Amino acid sequence: MQFMKIITTIQQLQDIRKSINSSVGFVPTMGALHDGHISLIKQAREQNDILIVSIFVNPTQFLKGEDLSTYPSKNEADIKICELAGVDYLFMPNINTMYTQDEIGITAPIIRGAVLEGYNRPGHFDGVLQIVLKLFNLVSPTNAYFGKKDAQQLALIKQMVANLYLQINIIECEIIRDSDGLALSSRNVYLSEQERKIALNISKSLRVATKLILQGQYNIDTITNEMQSILEDTKIEYIKIVSRDFTYIKEVQLQNTIILVATKVGTTRLIDNLWI
Repeated sequence: MQFMKIITTIQQLQDIRKSINSSVGFVPTMGALHDGHISLIKQAREQNDILIVSIFVNPTQFLKGEDLSTYPSKNEADIKICELAGVDYLFMPNINTMYTQDEIGITAPIIRGAVLEGYNRPGHFDGVLQIVLKLFNLVSPTNAYFGKKDAQQLALIKQMVANLYLQINIIECEIIRDSDGLALSSRNVYLSEQERKIALNISKSLRVATKLILQGQYNIDTITNEMQSILEDTKIEYIKIVSRDFTYIKEVQLQNTIILVATKVGTTRLIDNLWI
């Protein structure tokens, strides 16, 4: 059994990567690992010879006033989780390792990068794509694993890989929920007991949408209105029904639709979605 090695420098990672001649699975994270992350790590462990996980809270994807300074950090617990999950190499750089003072940036696409999350958090996806590209160039993974919960992020990363001709397979992984139905997120720890009860209406609204569609209701306005009524105790940012490539559709299209929700419960911003 190989013991996990913790890497903190670019040179260490590059030297290790040069020595690997077999398949590499990669799971990039911002830490505060939960069962959603663990599901990605387990799938990557099963499908690759070598497994690399990164933990880095990326500042360029946070907007002014967001929770960069208070983002959950559980390094000791995260290290233990990775060890138990069979990670070979854990990359834990600091900000000065990953960024210089005068950086070349990357810009999210004008259409898909400027709607929904991109509209509500302008510049967010620029930062996401910048750090993911850096990590891809360092790790050169065979397969990289991302959850469907961040559906728009997933779509943009897949587009970046295609547009920049990166030789990486992007593996889509299912949303993992707690026993009460709440989609797992590192930010769930911000919720009070009462706020968590209210947050359960997010997954409830998606279940109602599922029921309507199973009954043959494909009208987007009807589905959206039903979801809004369930989420009235939250601060809705958007409820949108789009195609899986994030373009406008007139009605639900089976096997080609995503229903997306972004809302605040108290001060905590939560997202969730349903793939139809």
